[in-house]
Amino acid sequence: MQTDCLVIGGGPAGLTAAIYLARFRLRTMVVDAGNSRAALIPRTHNQAGFPDGISGKDLLARMRQQADRFGVEFCDAHVARLEKSDDCFVAWAGSTSMRARTVLIATGISNIAPAMSNDVHDKALRAGQLRYCPVCDGYEASGQRIAVVGTGARGAKEAEFLRSYSDDVTLIASRGRHELAPPERARLNSIGVNIIDGPARDFELAAAKIGLLCAAGKCWFDTMYPALGSKVHSDLAIALGANCTDEDCIRVDSHQATSVPGLFAAGDVVLGLDQISHAIGEAGVAATAMRNRLAASQPLLFEARALAEA
Repeated sequence: MQTDCLVIGGGPAGLTAAIYLARFRLRTMVVDAGNSRAALIPRTHNQAGFPDGISGKDLLARMRQQADRFGVEFCDAHVARLEKSDDCFVAWAGSTSMRARTVLIATGISNIAPAMSNDVHDKALRAGQLRYCPVCDGYEASGQRIAVVGTGARGAKEAEFLRSYSDDVTLIASRGRHELAPPERARLNSIGVNIIDGPARDFELAAAKIGLLCAAGKCWFDTMYPALGSKVHSDLAIALGANCTDEDCIRVDSHQATSVPGLFAAGDVVLGLDQISHAIGEAGVAATAMRNRLAASQPLLFEARALAEA
């Protein structure tokens, strides 16, 4: 299977890039493993154009429908291996191989969840009792009793950020005693953030609350934010030798190009900002750069017959 552009990842970044590429009249395929974090969003209110908000699943469905309208091909599979052969990339999904002149990696990241069962985790996420992005939905937690599970600089920063939305914020260590530097602890104390040692365990849901056991006993909150970091899905780029940060995010230039010629990246796999709008912007830049790279090696000329068949 040969194509001009292969997009790995079917989240907001990947689908946006695919729409652009197809409208550039390039043969484009999206390989989607179905693990976009956007699908977990019960309702986002930060996405412009949706004054009443929109669920992540609905947003992805609309974007996929739009890409399909312009002729994007889809393969629902996981790319396990990506290789480069001369001026062409070869991606392997099971026994199926796909060849492309350019590739965009938009595989995103996965949040590290607290030590709770999948059932409790998923129910809490759907109900807004568990949230992962205070930039996205801190507004919805305004005035609530908020728990932040984490410690160190990451936990302290998240707790302070959420303090602007509520006067009842508690930072709970995930495993044992807190690993807070004296200035971090002093800062949290000065702004009224409660600090409780862990381990945070035995999570449960009841009466629109989320509860857990910790050093202070059983505690109940309206909503909880894990601040435990994330896993960056940059393995394919790393295997090709692309430059990455110490956190495994893919390094790109101002056109979203990696250090491997013809390989581009966009979205949270580049910078874990957790913002749909940011991923969409990077995807537009990447798609345009991919188009221009292909045009530089071979002029992209309009063919009336191709238009008639589209």
